[in-house]
Amino acid sequence: MSTMISAAMNAKLNEQVTNELAASHSYLAMACALDEVGLKILAKRFFAQADEERNHALKLVKYILEVGGTVAPDAVPKPKAKYGSPQAILKAALDAELNVTRQVNELVGLADKEKDYASHSFLQWFVDEQVEEVASMRNLVQLAELAKDMLQVENRLRHEMMEEK
Repeated sequence: MSTMISAAMNAKLNEQVTNELAASHSYLAMACALDEVGLKILAKRFFAQADEERNHALKLVKYILEVGGTVAPDAVPKPKAKYGSPQAILKAALDAELNVTRQVNELVGLADKEKDYASHSFLQWFVDEQVEEVASMRNLVQLAELAKDMLQVENRLRHEMMEEK
Protein backbone atom coordinates (compact mmCIF):
# COMPACT_ATOMS: atom_id res chain seq x y z
CA MET A 1 0.00 0.00 0.00
CA SER A 2 1.26 3.45 -0.90
CA THR A 3 1.68 6.10 1.81
CA MET A 4 2.15 9.85 1.72
CA ILE A 5 4.83 9.71 4.44
CA SER A 6 8.23 8.06 4.64
CA ALA A 7 8.99 5.18 6.97
CA ALA A 8 11.12 7.58 9.03
CA MET A 9 8.26 10.07 9.37
CA ASN A 10 5.85 7.26 10.20
CA ALA A 11 8.19 6.08 12.97
CA LYS A 12 8.68 9.61 14.36
CA LEU A 13 4.93 10.27 14.35
CA ASN A 14 4.36 7.03 16.26
CA GLU A 15 7.06 8.10 18.71
CA GLN A 16 5.18 11.35 19.20
CA VAL A 17 1.92 9.47 19.80
CA THR A 18 3.72 7.67 22.63
CA ASN A 19 5.15 10.98 23.90
CA GLU A 20 1.70 12.58 23.99
CA LEU A 21 0.18 9.59 25.78
CA ALA A 22 3.05 9.67 28.29
CA ALA A 23 2.40 13.38 28.83
CA SER A 24 -1.27 12.59 29.42
CA HIS A 25 -0.35 10.00 32.05
CA SER A 26 2.07 12.43 33.69
CA TYR A 27 -0.53 15.19 33.87
CA LEU A 28 -2.99 12.70 35.35
CA ALA A 29 -0.46 11.74 38.06
CA MET A 30 0.27 15.42 38.72
CA ALA A 31 -3.45 16.19 38.95
CA CYS A 32 -3.92 13.43 41.51
CA ALA A 33 -0.98 14.71 43.56
CA LEU A 34 -2.40 18.24 43.52
CA ASP A 35 -5.86 16.99 44.45
CA GLU A 36 -4.43 14.97 47.35
CA VAL A 37 -3.03 18.15 48.95
CA GLY A 38 -6.30 20.04 48.49
CA LEU A 39 -5.40 22.15 45.46
CA LYS A 40 -8.63 21.24 43.70
CA ILE A 41 -8.69 24.01 41.09
CA LEU A 42 -5.10 23.43 40.06
CA ALA A 43 -5.85 19.70 39.96
CA LYS A 44 -8.86 20.38 37.72
CA ARG A 45 -6.60 22.26 35.31
CA PHE A 46 -4.14 19.35 35.24
CA PHE A 47 -6.94 16.79 34.71
CA ALA A 48 -8.04 18.89 31.72
CA GLN A 49 -4.43 19.00 30.51
CA ALA A 50 -4.27 15.19 30.69
CA ASP A 51 -7.32 15.03 28.42
CA GLU A 52 -5.77 17.56 26.04
CA GLU A 53 -2.56 15.55 25.71
CA ARG A 54 -4.57 12.42 24.95
CA ASN A 55 -6.43 14.37 22.28
CA HIS A 56 -3.09 15.40 20.79
CA ALA A 57 -2.19 11.70 20.54
CA LEU A 58 -5.50 10.97 18.81
CA LYS A 59 -4.94 13.84 16.37
CA LEU A 60 -1.58 12.27 15.44
CA VAL A 61 -3.13 8.79 15.10
CA LYS A 62 -5.82 10.11 12.76
CA TYR A 63 -3.21 11.88 10.64
CA ILE A 64 -1.05 8.76 10.36
CA LEU A 65 -4.09 6.81 9.20
CA GLU A 66 -5.17 9.56 6.80
CA VAL A 67 -1.82 9.54 5.01
CA GLY A 68 -1.72 5.75 4.78
CA GLY A 69 0.78 5.15 7.56
CA THR A 70 0.83 2.48 10.21
CA VAL A 71 -0.11 3.28 13.80
CA ALA A 72 2.21 1.46 16.20
CA PRO A 73 3.02 3.48 19.33
CA ASP A 74 5.25 2.05 22.03
CA ALA A 75 4.23 1.24 25.59
CA VAL A 76 3.72 4.31 27.75
CA PRO A 77 6.18 4.58 30.63
CA LYS A 78 4.85 4.82 34.18
CA PRO A 79 4.63 8.47 35.30
CA LYS A 80 6.56 9.83 38.24
CA ALA A 81 4.63 9.23 41.47
CA LYS A 82 6.13 11.78 43.87
CA TYR A 83 7.13 15.37 43.19
CA GLY A 84 7.84 16.77 46.65
CA SER A 85 5.75 19.94 46.39
CA PRO A 86 3.11 21.61 44.24
CA GLN A 87 5.80 24.01 42.99
CA ALA A 88 7.89 21.02 41.88
CA ILE A 89 4.86 19.71 39.97
CA LEU A 90 4.49 23.00 38.12
CA LYS A 91 8.20 23.07 37.25
CA ALA A 92 8.03 19.44 36.07
CA ALA A 93 5.04 20.33 33.88
CA LEU A 94 6.92 23.28 32.36
CA ASP A 95 9.94 21.06 31.69
CA ALA A 96 7.64 18.50 30.06
CA GLU A 97 6.11 21.16 27.79
CA LEU A 98 9.56 22.39 26.78
CA ASN A 99 10.51 18.79 25.99
CA VAL A 100 7.38 18.30 23.85
CA THR A 101 8.26 21.53 22.04
CA ARG A 102 11.68 20.09 21.21
CA GLN A 103 10.05 16.86 19.99
CA VAL A 104 7.60 18.75 17.76
CA ASN A 105 10.45 20.84 16.36
CA GLU A 106 12.34 17.64 15.50
CA LEU A 107 9.27 16.38 13.62
CA VAL A 108 8.99 19.63 11.68
CA GLY A 109 12.71 19.42 10.91
CA LEU A 110 12.25 15.92 9.52
CA ALA A 111 9.27 17.06 7.44
CA ASP A 112 11.36 19.91 6.03
CA LYS A 113 14.34 17.63 5.33
CA GLU A 114 12.09 15.18 3.46
CA LYS A 115 10.12 17.94 1.71
CA ASP A 116 7.01 16.43 3.29
CA TYR A 117 4.81 19.50 3.01
CA ALA A 118 1.64 17.73 4.13
CA SER A 119 3.24 16.70 7.42
CA HIS A 120 4.79 20.13 7.85
CA SER A 121 1.38 21.74 7.41
CA PHE A 122 -0.21 19.27 9.84
CA LEU A 123 2.54 19.78 12.43
CA GLN A 124 2.22 23.57 12.35
CA TRP A 125 -0.84 23.21 14.59
CA PHE A 126 1.36 21.47 17.18
CA VAL A 127 4.01 24.20 16.91
CA ASP A 128 1.37 26.86 17.61
CA GLU A 129 -0.13 24.77 20.42
CA GLN A 130 3.25 24.42 22.12
CA VAL A 131 3.78 28.18 22.15
CA GLU A 132 0.50 28.47 24.06
CA GLU A 133 1.24 25.50 26.36
CA VAL A 134 4.71 26.70 27.35
CA ALA A 135 3.49 30.27 27.96
CA SER A 136 0.61 29.03 30.10
CA MET A 137 2.79 26.73 32.19
CA ARG A 138 5.53 29.35 32.52
CA ASN A 139 2.87 31.75 33.82
CA LEU A 140 1.78 29.23 36.45
CA VAL A 141 5.37 28.64 37.57
CA GLN A 142 5.97 32.39 37.84
CA LEU A 143 2.72 32.85 39.74
CA ALA A 144 3.69 30.11 42.19
CA GLU A 145 7.14 31.66 42.68
CA LEU A 146 5.62 35.07 43.34
CA ALA A 147 2.84 33.81 45.58
CA LYS A 148 4.97 31.41 47.65
CA ASP A 149 1.61 30.22 48.92
CA MET A 150 -0.21 27.73 46.70
CA LEU A 151 -3.57 28.84 48.12
CA GLN A 152 -2.95 32.23 46.50
CA VAL A 153 -2.41 30.39 43.21
CA GLU A 154 -5.71 28.57 43.74
CA ASN A 155 -7.52 31.86 44.35
CA ARG A 156 -5.98 33.45 41.25
CA LEU A 157 -7.03 30.47 39.11
CA ARG A 158 -10.55 30.58 40.58
CA HIS A 159 -10.75 34.26 39.61
CA GLU A 160 -9.48 33.56 36.06
CA MET A 161 -12.02 30.76 35.64
CA MET A 162 -14.85 33.10 36.68
CA GLU A 163 -13.68 35.68 34.13
CA GLU A 164 -13.72 33.05 31.35
CA LYS A 165 -17.40 32.25 31.96
